[in-house]
Amino acid sequence: MNDTYDVIVIGGGPAGEVAAQFAIAGSDRTAAIVEADLLGGECSYWACMPSKALLRPVEVAAAGRHLDGVSVGDLDTAALLARRDTWVSGYDDSGQRSWAQGAGIDVISGRGALVGDRTVRVTTDDGERTLSARQAVVLGTGSTASVPGVFADVHPWTSRDATGVREVPESLIVIGGGVVACEAATWMSALGTAVTMLVRGQVLGALDDFVGEAVIEGLRAAGVEVRTGVSISDPRRDDVTPDAGDGSSVGVSHGGPVTVAVDGEDLTAAEILVAAGRTPATDGLGLDSVGIDDPSDLSAVDPGGHDWLYAVGDVSFGPMLTHWGKYQARVVGARIAARAEGRTPPPVRDDVPVPQAVFTDPQVGSTGLTARDARERGRPVTVVSQPITAASGIGLLRDDATGTAQIVVDDETRTLVGATFVGPEVGELIHAATIAIVGKVTVDDLWHAVPSYPTGSEIWLRLLEKYFGY
Repeated sequence: MNDTYDVIVIGGGPAGEVAAQFAIAGSDRTAAIVEADLLGGECSYWACMPSKALLRPVEVAAAGRHLDGVSVGDLDTAALLARRDTWVSGYDDSGQRSWAQGAGIDVISGRGALVGDRTVRVTTDDGERTLSARQAVVLGTGSTASVPGVFADVHPWTSRDATGVREVPESLIVIGGGVVACEAATWMSALGTAVTMLVRGQVLGALDDFVGEAVIEGLRAAGVEVRTGVSISDPRRDDVTPDAGDGSSVGVSHGGPVTVAVDGEDLTAAEILVAAGRTPATDGLGLDSVGIDDPSDLSAVDPGGHDWLYAVGDVSFGPMLTHWGKYQARVVGARIAARAEGRTPPPVRDDVPVPQAVFTDPQVGSTGLTARDARERGRPVTVVSQPITAASGIGLLRDDATGTAQIVVDDETRTLVGATFVGPEVGELIHAATIAIVGKVTVDDLWHAVPSYPTGSEIWLRLLEKYFGY
């Protein structure tokens, strides 16, 4: 293994892997990824992959219970957790390392930090090693779960414990109302846990109000107790397991029952999950060695004014979504390659919508501006909403199908600037909206995009009919 590479990536999550791949593809350039944990990162083992592996059977079972002619029994907990283990490769990254080797990327196990321009020091079990980059250094260290100090002494579960659950608790308090909280409450309830969600504000509050309202209704129908607008204080646990919080305790009890005060009244559960957001993982990166005093100055392209330094994924202080990090990585990798080959780097677009799918019951798909965002920005827009079951294809998915489809149309350009869908399997519908926004497709042109019948895509016709006044 070399000490000098064309490209060095600190952090081997999906964004870091893609950045390295795109920076050297089709060339004789060299790249190394420095990773202190499993290659593949949080997404592969503790977030996207295991959560969806757990949620899909839950979703199918729920749909089956609401389809005449189908008989669905109870979920098999052991089989469901085994499915999760399969999708995370048994928490073994040898497959990822084999991919990297095939792509011509060296993987260096250790903790990387900048120690100067284009210079990275790697701390390994055997000591330290210094690497130099001819072209670029890419930061892709991801993020860590945020645990407010008030909860520190009770050693709560974080998202890793929820996706890596091995011992299903009898009862669970979930702190938070974001995506992690909603999805974890969904599968933990399906596994037989009595779940209580405590939300200081609103559920999925970054989206329009109808989204959170629909998700709350779905959670309650599944047996989850949801309390919003509450005051949470005084968390306590008398008995904490000695190894609580280290790698060996992931997904098992961290001690005895936990009690919190909710609006002044005590609530006790067997375990507590704090899903209070995530923090970009910048500690120990050595940013000060290259003149970056404020980590929030990191951005995808030329952070801190350095033409050799990039940041991708959660550590870039942008949307914390795997697909967004990989998009950034493709842009960054292409720019590194262009500079290395003496070409003009491709432009960076600042108008790309951020799509997101939330795999609750009902599902949520959103991209671009919400109606609230557009109005707060003072944009002249028309907002069109329809019941999601206005599309026969959606109604056929399950007999109790409900939800809402909404588009936001710019009045000046007559182009789509946002879309939000709530309902069965709507995550598969949102990419069409993303394409329309990126391509600046007018509603007049969308009128000629004929949806197949009877599919969920028919909802586009219903929305456009309402827009045009039919």
